[in-house]
Amino acid sequence: MNFDAQRELIPRDATLHLIGALDDMKARLLDAFEQWQLLDETGHVPATPSYADLLQHAADAQVLSRDVVRMTAEFARTAHSTNRAGSAVLAHLAAAATLSSHAAPYFAETAERALSLPRSSSPTDRHHRDNRMVIDHATARAYLRRTSESLRDAVKELDAHLDFHRFFPTPSRRESPAPAPPSPGARHR
Repeated sequence: MNFDAQRELIPRDATLHLIGALDDMKARLLDAFEQWQLLDETGHVPATPSYADLLQHAADAQVLSRDVVRMTAEFARTAHSTNRAGSAVLAHLAAAATLSSHAAPYFAETAERALSLPRSSSPTDRHHRDNRMVIDHATARAYLRRTSESLRDAVKELDAHLDFHRFFPTPSRRESPAPAPPSPGARHR
């Protein structure tokens, strides 16, 4: 058995746990991407978009980002983050941490523009602010989607790493030795 190659392995249980955590986070990001809409059913900015709802998007995006950064930091502190597979996973997690941190400010900008819409002085000004809101909100959502894609890529790396495990089967747990048969002299005592 090649112990150098085996040392490169992230333990199977740790790999499966990380895949599960990344899949959960990816699902949360995609759910936010799909649910957090600015435009109404006609495809237009509502006449009075809800500042509170849009600000909640920013707050929730910050929570998602914090969770992605925390997962990345936790993985970076493990010894596994320095081996070949771990380095590839960490690169995807680092990208996800960076991307996720950009979403909340764009959602906050969208909310701020929504608050200023009623004070718009002209139809042209209102049109400009609507367009800016749409762009900011779409950009924020795109950051959520791209974060989920980086997490998906990290999971792909981990799945490939699991395939590598089959070349190095884990040693089976040794059974506790069977009790030694009594010595012939012990029976006669």
